[in-house]
This record gives sequence, structure tokens and C-alpha cells, in this order.
Amino acid sequence: TSCLFLINVSSVLLLAPLLAEADHAPRRLPRTQGSAGAQGSSDGLCPHFRWMSQHVPAFRVPGTHIHILTSPDQFYQTMKARIRTAQKRVVMASLYLGTGELEQELVDCMEEALERSQENSPSSKLKVSVLLDYTRGSRGSVNSRTMLLPLLKRFVSQMRVSLYHTPDLRGLLRLLVPQRFNETIGVQHIKVYLFDDTLIISGANLSESYFTNRQDRYVLLENCSEVADFFSDLVEAVGDVSLQLQPDDSVSMVDGMVHPYKGNRQDFSTAARSRIMEVMYTAQLRQQLQEEDEDDREEDREEDREDTWVFPLVQMKPLGISLDELVTRRLLTDAGPDSTVFLTSGYFNLTRAYMQLVLGVNGFFGAKGVAGAIPAAYIHIAKQFYDKVLRLGQEERVHLHEYSRDKWTFHAKGLWYYLSGQPHPCLTLIGSPNFGYRSVHRDLEAQIAIVTDNEELQTQLQEEQERLYRRSSEVSSSTFERPDRHVKLWVKLVTPLIKNFF
Repeated sequence: TSCLFLINVSSVLLLAPLLAEADHAPRRLPRTQGSAGAQGSSDGLCPHFRWMSQHVPAFRVPGTHIHILTSPDQFYQTMKARIRTAQKRVVMASLYLGTGELEQELVDCMEEALERSQENSPSSKLKVSVLLDYTRGSRGSVNSRTMLLPLLKRFVSQMRVSLYHTPDLRGLLRLLVPQRFNETIGVQHIKVYLFDDTLIISGANLSESYFTNRQDRYVLLENCSEVADFFSDLVEAVGDVSLQLQPDDSVSMVDGMVHPYKGNRQDFSTAARSRIMEVMYTAQLRQQLQEEDEDDREEDREEDREDTWVFPLVQMKPLGISLDELVTRRLLTDAGPDSTVFLTSGYFNLTRAYMQLVLGVNGFFGAKGVAGAIPAAYIHIAKQFYDKVLRLGQEERVHLHEYSRDKWTFHAKGLWYYLSGQPHPCLTLIGSPNFGYRSVHRDLEAQIAIVTDNEELQTQLQEEQERLYRRSSEVSSSTFERPDRHVKLWVKLVTPLIKNFF
């Protein structure tokens, strides 16, 4: 078997997407017929991945309704077009909203859609819901809040702006940690952009670089009402446990909800977990009821060619929710010896557990100031990983690559899963998690697992993976000897202390 790791090199920051084949597990599920092994199974779901439906909802959709977007500009233009034509809802969840001209155009599109809804349908108005992180969205005097306040003041009955605040930033810590660094304690990191029954799942934020020259991944699910309803409900649930932005720029909690940093830490987490897991449980219950009518729906499904499954994965460790971690770890554990798994992440800082699974072993490598140390710390972590590959004699199956594109940075993250003997991936993970410590332990994350037997969609996924990898070159020992890869001793010493915060 062989593994490929991809790292991005930027003049600003060393980013580390990862492409790797996971080590095989001691057991494998039986193969069935079809590209993804879906045909011939009792419920149309490949036995390799059927276990996911035991943990999270499973939505069945036509593969022809899923499209891979390829560029920041396509992502941006698609969002603007979809906002303008939305009739009933626009839901935007991101870390933050930037403050430049492109971001203002996005806000203007929301304004146009809200104006149109008031003119055309006074009794059934468009609803716009925006979920951002409190700390990142409140940074500076001009910020995400000031960008959205004019809309909130004008369309108070149609507009909701929720600002999630981690319960871990409280008390003395909240007073002492500078504004620039307080988001390292934990943030709202989900990236979902929803327009009526169509949605985009991505890792991209709502700011200029993500619309122009910061490469990410984006999947468009067209007319997938059940998936859209789920993510709309999920964002609403997180919004319910968040601070609500008011027209006068103040914030307040939903009546009866525990305050995230003024209230009791355990009480907040318990209440928030209950509200969010209610969305998961409700979707699963609805699907169980639908299964009772499965035979009646089978003929319709054949006509619609519902050959693809979508599994929503949520990771919110501060609230006691670890569904994404559970699924990701099992995917890496269960990968057969002849299967291939490509991983990509914006930052080379895998958790200890993920690194152990990738390497197939039970051990692990041990601006200015701290902020200026972060790019070099990524280099140091990558060098430690590369050295361990050599020590374990895995250089034939583990290859480290660097992604490089002039004047671009890399933020893509996700996973592509190739079954043995198959030229195209049958599964992908796409969304906000980076597979690092913060994603697993500190932030609110969401992504989807797409399992498909649709050959056209599989081809799109294959092309996406190759397109990202095409701009890479393989790392060798000499790479880390280059002057621009020199890591100062003090950075090496502080890396173990700060690696859980970036």
C-alpha cells in the first residue's frame, strides 16, 4: 500500500493538506457489485459504509443533484446568484463575514432578496439567518456585526444574526486573552450556505480571499430538500444557544437559554447538546418512519436514480458531541489493505489518534511573537512526521508532497476513499474540519460524508482530487534543508505548547 501527504507552501503560511492511504484493519466487509459496491445490497448502501447510518441520519439523493465546484470565484458567484433567487430561506453559517467590497456585494444580494420578498409576497416573507462566531465576528471596530446591522435594522422580522460564543472562554481567561488570540480557545467553524432547498457545504469562509485566491473545496447539493432541512435545523439549533445580535449592536440570549460565559459551564453545555442532538434524533426518527413505507417508495427511487447517500457529521466536543470524530476514525481503521484514502487539510497538525491510524502504529512524535511562530511550527511538525516515516521504514507507502500556486493559499480539507481495484472514489468527506486538535476538541464543526454509486459524481470527485494534487511536488530530506524551511530553536521548543491552539 502507499500513502501520499500533500503540504501547501505559501509566502504567508505553511499550510498542510494531507493525502494518505490509511493502514488496513484486521477485518474487511464483503464486497458487492457496482462501482461503489452499492448495487445488489438490500438497501442500496455499500456494506463498507452502512454502519454510518447507525450513528447519524442518512439521506438518499440522486447523484445527479450533487455538483463539485472548483474555484473560489465559482463559489462566490454561485452564492450571489442563489441568494438573489431564494424564495423562502437563506441560511449562512461561517466563522466570520469579511468587511471588503466583495463581502458587501454579498450583503447587497441579501438586501435585494429581502426587498423583493416584501414586494411580492407580504404574507410569506423570505427569512435570512446568519450564524457566525462571536469573537471573530466582533473583532475590530468594523466587523461582521457592523456589516449586517443595516439589514437587521431594516428587516428585523425577517433577519436573524446569531453569534456563537464558546463556553470555554470565560472568567479571567476572557479578560486576559487579547482579542486577536481569543478565538484559539474555540469558535463556531461550520461552513454551510443554504438557499431554499439547495445548499453548499464547504470549508470556505465569507471573505475576499476565499472568493478570489484561497483554494478550498465546495459541493453543491441541488434540490435536496431533506438535507437542506436538516442543515437549516442544525444552524437554527446552534443559533438558539448563541448570542442574538440586536439592531442596536447589543447581544442577548434566547429566553430560557443558559448564557455561554456568564452562566454555569456544565449547564450551558448540557442544554446546548440537548438542543443540537434533538436535530439529529428527529432526523433519524423521521427516517425510521419512512423505512416502514420503503416498499411503496422504491419505484419512485428507481425513477429518480437515488444512487447516493449523504451523512451529516457533527463535531462539537465542548458540548459533548463527537460524531465526526467517531466516523472519521472508523473510516481510517476499516480501510482495507488495497483501499486508498486521500486526506487533505489546510493545516498539517493531525491529532495523535489520526496520526496513529495513518501510520498504523501506536506511537507519535513528541507576524511576531507566538503568532509569528505558527508558520514555522507547521514546518517543524511536518519535519517530525517525515522523520518518523523514515524511521518506521514507510517511505514506500507514505509520500509527503507540497502544494504550491503563485499568489494563492490552500485551505481545502476532506477525504476521498477508493475501494480496492476501483479507479474512482466512492466516498468523500467535505466540510469544515481540519483533522487537527482544534477541529476535534475546541471548535464547532460539520461536514458530510457522500457515498455514491453514481459514475458521473465519482468522476467529479476523482477530478477534484487530481486537480488539487496536480500542483504538488514531493518532499525529500533536502526540502527541509532549504533556508526558507529553517526553524529557530525557540519555535521548536514552544511548538508542543502551542500546537493545540492552531
